[in-house]
Amino acid sequence: MRLRSKIIAAACGSVLTISALSAVQSASAAQPDPQAQQNEAHQRFKGLSQDLRGQLAGHWFDASAGKLTVAVPTENAARQARAEGVNAVVVQRSAAELDRTLGEVKKLIGGGVPGVYSWGVDVRDNQVDVTVNTSRKTEATERFLEKARGLGVHVVETKSQQRQQAGTVQTGSPWWPGSESNCSVGFAATDVNGGKHFLTAGHCTNDANQAAFGQSGQQNRIGTSNVGGTRSVNAREGDMGVVAVTEASWTLSPVVNTWGSPAITVTGSAEAMVGDRVCHSGNTSKWQCGEVKYTHKSVDYGGGLIIEDLTWTTACSKGGDSGGGWLLGDKAVGLHDGGPSQCVQNPTNDDDLSIFQPVNEALRKWNLTLVTGGGDTAAPSAPGNPRSTGTTASSVSLAWDASTDNVAVTGYDVYNGGTLATTVTGTTATVTGLKADTDYTFTIKAKDAAGNASAASAAVTARTQPGSADAEPPTAPNNLRSTGVTASSVSLAWDASTDNVGVAGYEVLNGNTVATTVTGTTATVSGLTADTAYAFTVRALDAAGNQSKLSAAVNARTSSGNTGGRTFTNDTDYPIRDFQVAISVVRSTATGSAQNPITVKVDATHTCLEDLNVTLVAPSGRAYPLMRTPGGGYSCHPFPAGRTFTVVPGAGETASGTWTLRIGDNGPGDTGVLSSWSLTV
Repeated sequence: MRLRSKIIAAACGSVLTISALSAVQSASAAQPDPQAQQNEAHQRFKGLSQDLRGQLAGHWFDASAGKLTVAVPTENAARQARAEGVNAVVVQRSAAELDRTLGEVKKLIGGGVPGVYSWGVDVRDNQVDVTVNTSRKTEATERFLEKARGLGVHVVETKSQQRQQAGTVQTGSPWWPGSESNCSVGFAATDVNGGKHFLTAGHCTNDANQAAFGQSGQQNRIGTSNVGGTRSVNAREGDMGVVAVTEASWTLSPVVNTWGSPAITVTGSAEAMVGDRVCHSGNTSKWQCGEVKYTHKSVDYGGGLIIEDLTWTTACSKGGDSGGGWLLGDKAVGLHDGGPSQCVQNPTNDDDLSIFQPVNEALRKWNLTLVTGGGDTAAPSAPGNPRSTGTTASSVSLAWDASTDNVAVTGYDVYNGGTLATTVTGTTATVTGLKADTDYTFTIKAKDAAGNASAASAAVTARTQPGSADAEPPTAPNNLRSTGVTASSVSLAWDASTDNVGVAGYEVLNGNTVATTVTGTTATVSGLTADTAYAFTVRALDAAGNQSKLSAAVNARTSSGNTGGRTFTNDTDYPIRDFQVAISVVRSTATGSAQNPITVKVDATHTCLEDLNVTLVAPSGRAYPLMRTPGGGYSCHPFPAGRTFTVVPGAGETASGTWTLRIGDNGPGDTGVLSSWSLTV
């Protein structure tokens, strides 16, 4: 997510008991500051020598001692740690031994074992723990536990297991896109058919059709993010996305998670103005408030990512707040976009401000209605004085007097007879695509953010001009050509068409099927099969719906992606940008089961490997973490050239199909490129 501090100081609540003896000591005696001690521990960890770091089997903040503690395998290493100002304990197992044991456990677990719901390294106890819900044990569980204990694993038995506290979509609560780190819920909304959704950040929803979860570890599914690949934007247009809530157990709520602050129920939406006091709810910084300093201001995050028309505020924010809701009183105003690398209270510099995407733009783009509660049940007044202000052979222009509302009018629906013709936010509209020399009757309804609609305006009748409407199609695109191929895509370009009115866009056809629609003169058709010939054509469209003739066909063949044997490669460059995920795929034609281990070689450049999470996703959908950001404070080191990872495949993992490499950048200020990767399966 865009907000991620390289030094994460966790705000864990601690209860400090002052003994009766200390109570009678000098009232002026200074008491230790737990937060300061914790911050000092993070700074100490960041400053550890590389030699010592290479010997660590774990580290943690010891609240009772108020210091960083590290686990090391030898007394010499312990003496070195103490010399560097931290506590040390000598342990039996090295980090490599723990990793090997955990790898064996993962191999045994494969796709899952009944009742086994957590596994990992306990750094304090220097052991691998497996936790099992005994109420769900089967014979398969017993067989697994016998083998796990044989590896020296510590088994914890319980009668239940963690679960989501409530299946409620609530502003500010966390959600997880697939296996990535969490984002925050913006606002619950519904579509015209009553379908359930919630709004969040576009950089949280950039993967098409990605599972969305309400609990870490890909548990407690909520629904699907960016359905069809058309419900996410993270570009000049904005930073906004939609998650479809498909699981019946989840309900939508207008109640904001204010993290212990006074309760708020969303009653509608608004546009913030400079000087407004706004607040936001997010999973990391919780509930934070500040003043709007700028509206409609652009930001350049580097790496070519520029976003326009954002609102900048003095409120504090942190990583993991991405997508959370911003409010003006009880009105929704925005979705959290980004901010500094650390939380800054009362900032004086613009680079310490937090930024949000106006929410009304997202609601309009996907024709969604906020889920609201509270008191706004009053409908706007009907639009007055509807009138025709001009006609052509194929269109009628209309105007009307503004409606009023107890809160605010957010838009107008224009009806052609009983059919919705267009929706606008102002008091004028032009209805196009009409027949020449024909009478039409129009009415207008106003609506507010709570979904209340006015009565229809008085009807206005207008007749289109005699003659013919725009029936002239654009010219066919010329010089269609392939500009590049990968194992799964073909990039195309062509010369622009002309039209008597104007070209509105182009359809790219793969054979007889429309593969994509674009407004410019380039396109990339993805999702193709490796080492396969394709024939593409393009046709132009105008605003009246006229289609040009098809262009001449161009033939292109995808690359094989196969470097021999069972190794498959993708050599396409993908930028690794702050708080985004670089995604590259290879298509394996190997048969049978995936080999053990699977080998992944990654050629990439990046200035801070500690920022990166690297994951391999199998055709089955299983996610195999290859590298994880360590958490806490750390120093940056370059990503090594030609880094190789090995993966133990889950039970039943087949070799054939699409394998995906995902590199997520979770830190600010560093750039890189994924230049190539190979999979030996």
